[in-house]
Amino acid sequence: MHLYLSHNPRTLYLVTGSHDERKGRPQRALVFRAAEANPAQVIVEFLPKDEVNLTSAVRLTSRVIKGCLGLISVENDTFLAVVSSATEVGNTRPSQPESVAKIHEVLFYCLTSHLWDDFSASQDTLLNPENADALMTREQQHYSQSTTPPVLEHPCMPLTKILSSGSFYYALDPAWDLSSRLPVRLARDRSNAHDIGIFDERFVWNEYIVRSLLNFRERLDPLEREELDKCQFIILAIQGYVGVFTMALPAPPVNGAPVIAILSLISRLGWRRAGTRFNTRGVDDDGNTANFVETETILSTDQHCVSYTQVRGSVPLFWEQQGLQTFGQRIQITRPHASQPAFERHFAHLMEEYGATHPINLLGSKENEAILTSAYAKHLQIAGSIWGDELSITHYDFHNAVRIGGHDSVMRDLCRLEGVNSNMERYGFTMCDASTDSLITEQKGVFRTNCLDCLDRTNFVQDIFSRKALEQYLSLVHREWLQAGALWMHHRELWAENGDALSRIYAGTGALNTSVTRTGKRTLAGVLSDATKSVSRAYINNFQDKAKQVAIDMFLGNMNNQRQVNIFDAIHESVGKALQQRLSEYSTTQSCSIFAGTWNVNGRLPSSESLLPWLFPRDICRPDIFVLGFQEIVQLTAQQIVQPDPEKKRIWEQKVMETLEHRPQRTCDYVLLRSEQLVGTAILVIVRSDLTDVIRNVEGAARKTGLRGMSGNKGGVGVRLDYYDTSFCFLTAHLAAGHSHIEERNADFHTIVKGLHFQKGKTLSSHENIVWLADTNYRIDLDNESVRARSEADDFDSLVAADQLRQAIDNGDAFAGYEEGPMLFRPTYKYDLGTDNYDTSEKMRIPAWTDRILFKGRFDLAVYSRAELKGSDHRPVFALFRSEVRIIDVVKRAALSRLLLENTLSATPGDKLDEKLASLVLPDDYSELPPPSTDDDAWWNRPEHPKGIFPISIAHLLESNAANPFDSEESPFSSSPSSSDEELYSHAMGLQSPLTPVRKPPPPPPRSRYTDV
Repeated sequence: MHLYLSHNPRTLYLVTGSHDERKGRPQRALVFRAAEANPAQVIVEFLPKDEVNLTSAVRLTSRVIKGCLGLISVENDTFLAVVSSATEVGNTRPSQPESVAKIHEVLFYCLTSHLWDDFSASQDTLLNPENADALMTREQQHYSQSTTPPVLEHPCMPLTKILSSGSFYYALDPAWDLSSRLPVRLARDRSNAHDIGIFDERFVWNEYIVRSLLNFRERLDPLEREELDKCQFIILAIQGYVGVFTMALPAPPVNGAPVIAILSLISRLGWRRAGTRFNTRGVDDDGNTANFVETETILSTDQHCVSYTQVRGSVPLFWEQQGLQTFGQRIQITRPHASQPAFERHFAHLMEEYGATHPINLLGSKENEAILTSAYAKHLQIAGSIWGDELSITHYDFHNAVRIGGHDSVMRDLCRLEGVNSNMERYGFTMCDASTDSLITEQKGVFRTNCLDCLDRTNFVQDIFSRKALEQYLSLVHREWLQAGALWMHHRELWAENGDALSRIYAGTGALNTSVTRTGKRTLAGVLSDATKSVSRAYINNFQDKAKQVAIDMFLGNMNNQRQVNIFDAIHESVGKALQQRLSEYSTTQSCSIFAGTWNVNGRLPSSESLLPWLFPRDICRPDIFVLGFQEIVQLTAQQIVQPDPEKKRIWEQKVMETLEHRPQRTCDYVLLRSEQLVGTAILVIVRSDLTDVIRNVEGAARKTGLRGMSGNKGGVGVRLDYYDTSFCFLTAHLAAGHSHIEERNADFHTIVKGLHFQKGKTLSSHENIVWLADTNYRIDLDNESVRARSEADDFDSLVAADQLRQAIDNGDAFAGYEEGPMLFRPTYKYDLGTDNYDTSEKMRIPAWTDRILFKGRFDLAVYSRAELKGSDHRPVFALFRSEVRIIDVVKRAALSRLLLENTLSATPGDKLDEKLASLVLPDDYSELPPPSTDDDAWWNRPEHPKGIFPISIAHLLESNAANPFDSEESPFSSSPSSSDEELYSHAMGLQSPLTPVRKPPPPPPRSRYTDV
């Protein structure tokens, strides 16, 4: 197919060419143009080729276009992504042609502007790494609200670099589902075998940018939809690795002709927690893990097709690696007491998809890896009560085994481990008849392997498991192939290439230990190559991957300020607006209470003084969330600024948690959800233990402001979270000191606001509710004697009038739009330690309200005061808020969306659609499921089906079904429908039973992030 451009209006045409027609594809055109009223919308038409006038159009590229990946909005312009170069990898299953192509080049063409017509982000440009890195950096700066990029740089260059890296693949004509493994495809109805709308959402990387085209496809009538699929205008791409080898293997001595066998390896990288090595670790709240890969080994002959599946993924806990990482990697488990719900979601997904699961943990005994191993084992022990024997684990210190016995010892050790050996036999493999696609046996479980990065060690062990599974099959069917050198040589090569491909995606270099995988030996050249790769990884991961992460998030639609391109559809647009206006009908609100406190502890450790007067004042019994900000948690010395001591924070955490644990009238338990530290500034977020399942997407971030952003002696640190469907951000900060340094404090505020970034482009302004709890260091502009006298007299109004922070807010210099409670307590700074006396030292500092709590959002402030703790020269301040969180009922929303859509489609000319939709009421029985049964009433016992008896049509049961592997022309089922029980029994006894029962196909993924209206 070819791509054309015409003007007035600006239109792109994707048109089939003569080579498509020779393949039997329809003569069609897919036409794109931007909607005039809304540039983020695109009008798409699917037309016969002869109805498209191309006389005034120009062909944009001499290359033959392979297909379209989708539409994406970048910097307020809309671009069409097309594959302009791809090569066929091979046919993974000749009996049912399933060919795969590797993408080499993707080009982006603008629908809304002519500025980029003369600039093609092509392969030639990509060959210059300086240009690519510059553009990646510019893209990151753009999403950080930085300066406007140079005009000559194509805005889609970072996306082009990723998509043209040689790590993306798609299925060739005839279309088939490359995203799903063999047993899943075989379990589907044969009529859906070539339906591109059916795929595994976890592995289709362009799902975000192609979603609007898939929705457009669904709205076509069946014949048009079939023609669109035949044209292969729409491409669904996976990322990972696909390798295919064809070989001749010895056959039994019948006619001497060898057997042609095809060995394939398909690795599908998940996108739901996608990213680079140090930027994406662990699990998210939905149970998705970093570097999650499903790898399928396929061996096809003219007799059978054998499939064996394994998965890998990061340790499913909340853990990160922040800051500069060298060869001694520092690991932080960020939510040690709140990981269990996400951990269990992850394994629930695996068990639902693959059956029984056996993790293989290859982490070593070094301090950081040992911490993860210990936490992994603890969480798995708790989860064991849910799944019992279906979930077990093997811990194997890979590095220690290699150090003692070399790489050869790994294979011997793994085969001897009881959990591995027994489950290898128990899980088996999938095998089908090559000619009929009938399942003979199906794999009943999966090994989930991990190391730290899930790259080198993991790939080595998965290679071993893949070989063992093939040996299982060969020992039953082709024992002579167990010693076939060509088979195992190609197998080693595929796994070595697989390791390199996955490593380049996640870490930027090829895998380590590939020389051992390829040859089975450790060579000097391999050692030197591994050393070079390790150094390269350290540089790439620390200095280049952040920009790459931004590009990945942009492609996947994860950026907070990103708009998805929609294809104009008046009906669905009306439904969407009506749905948004009726938010209250499919959502509810729930009250929540939040305690916020701030305290500058002057570098001191907790004393014997109780924290109860601060944390539980005025009989406040059980807030949902505690947010505590500390400043000067360590002494601000040069050594601490360069390398802060985390032990002081841990001691304060322990003191706070002990206070919560031993409080009087205890009615609930609390867990530390997240803590963050920036030198002396630290924040703790503590929540009720029963809320950890509904508080999600918890992230931490910090921004230095000292020495113009280079030093962390001053700065801010924040934690953001989603409580049900409402977002919160909490920040603690320590701003510039000095009575007269007002401008510096204002500048610190703006630096934190602009520079504090969470994942996926989220900033402070992205949140519905924000709370600052900080040592702001703003002072009172009165003389010392006046301030002290008025403080003693509780004359707060006159002090507030001279407060620098209130003046900055009134003038719009800082904290514009924020609120603060009434100042009805004395200044909190500075006291003589352990007394109620303001500073009597030589400096005699003027008392001030340096410690403040400010907020923005939907808050109801109940209490704002200070606590009389004397363990520092500051007094702690606290505030108690009431707020509401919104809970969206996704089932009810979908039901209301369907109701609105049905009534919109049934509208007749003259109907007042807005009034009609506004008058609709969702029935009480909106759920597709029947109401739950009781002792008096069961859903299956109805007048039309008394006592649950449902009549069954015998004719329907006896219909011919070609998918049944036991059907034959002489079958008594077809020749004699009235066969006797004895005849039927005799025939059944003569049938060959499958090796193992066939499990039903797994249900679809639990929830899509998109709701089609």
